[in-house]
Amino acid sequence: MLTAIASLLPLLPLLPSALAQYTATYSPGSLPDSSEEGQYGTNACGDGSAQDSKCQNVYVNGVDDFCLWGPPEAGSTIGDVEEIVVSYCLKSGYGTRLIPEGTLTGAHFVKVQSDKVSYVQVTGKGDLTKLLIADGDEGGELDPHSWTGLGNPQGGLVFTNAFSGSYEQTHEWTSFMSSDEFCIRACQDGDNAASYCQHIYDLLGCDFTIPGSTSDGFDACLAPPTDEAPGVYDGTTFYQGDATTPAAHAPAETSECQYYSSVGGNGVWNVKRSESGGEGEEKREEKVVSVTSTVTGKATTTTVFSTAPATASATASTTPTALKANSSSSSSSSSSSSSSSSSSSSSGAGPRALVVGPMMMGGLGLLAVMSLLL
Repeated sequence: MLTAIASLLPLLPLLPSALAQYTATYSPGSLPDSSEEGQYGTNACGDGSAQDSKCQNVYVNGVDDFCLWGPPEAGSTIGDVEEIVVSYCLKSGYGTRLIPEGTLTGAHFVKVQSDKVSYVQVTGKGDLTKLLIADGDEGGELDPHSWTGLGNPQGGLVFTNAFSGSYEQTHEWTSFMSSDEFCIRACQDGDNAASYCQHIYDLLGCDFTIPGSTSDGFDACLAPPTDEAPGVYDGTTFYQGDATTPAAHAPAETSECQYYSSVGGNGVWNVKRSESGGEGEEKREEKVVSVTSTVTGKATTTTVFSTAPATASATASTTPTALKANSSSSSSSSSSSSSSSSSSSSSGAGPRALVVGPMMMGGLGLLAVMSLLL
């Protein structure tokens, strides 16, 4: 018994850092080489892109402009490399790696902006082995806290310009990545940011922590915040490991959605549902969009769709085929596949997840374990 207790003593100095988190604030135009001591990669990433980049900055601006975390080397499980994951982005210009064209089959961007809490999130799916995640990896959680207080990845920074058009750092964020599903939420600094970008449910995944759609297709919507933060029920907070795990909160009902035929590659093609479509009939309104090449940086415009039934073809041979709008898509309902990344633990974390989870709950888990041993 005493031997077991003694084995935990070296971890006691980590309790203050498990409660802490970096508090420095940066802007994308003025970033240090690194923001944490011992950081694997860099925050001074420059512009352009490179598939061997070690950039550890993520941007969550829209469905056509966001980044995800992924391993720096092929065939890695998230649980094994969570401290050193790097950034993969849809657009060049951030000095990161690029998400290869065709990787994503679904991405659903939601912006919540309210007096209570403001956040942006993207949920979706795809072949994330193209981000070097091991095939079949059920995934794991990434956040700026981790059990050490240095974050997973250590030194990772997250920015968004979705709220005001100007970049701001979000000190509270959370993400889950697996080989086939992903989610990321970035909360604007505020009183409720930490509770809505919760990091203590590392075994429960996207459905619980970042409710949203993981269906095929691409859209960007507005939504109010859920009535209560993830894990809070009638004012009481559920803790991972409690005898009963409650159902996840349903995703908030979305509105003002814009639909896209694809994201990434050399351009983003915007499709907007017509407000004048009759009952039982979906129509597209003519929309001229600016398409910026991620290769040349030059912008061109084209008419993508004219007002017509959803089966109509695009007016230009280079534009994608029309997508049929989902008439019930005003609510981004969550996919509840039991095999998703989001419903399982870090396969690479193994027993470590059972230790890390409680320690992240305010850093008191270790003391609880010691009291049980006594």
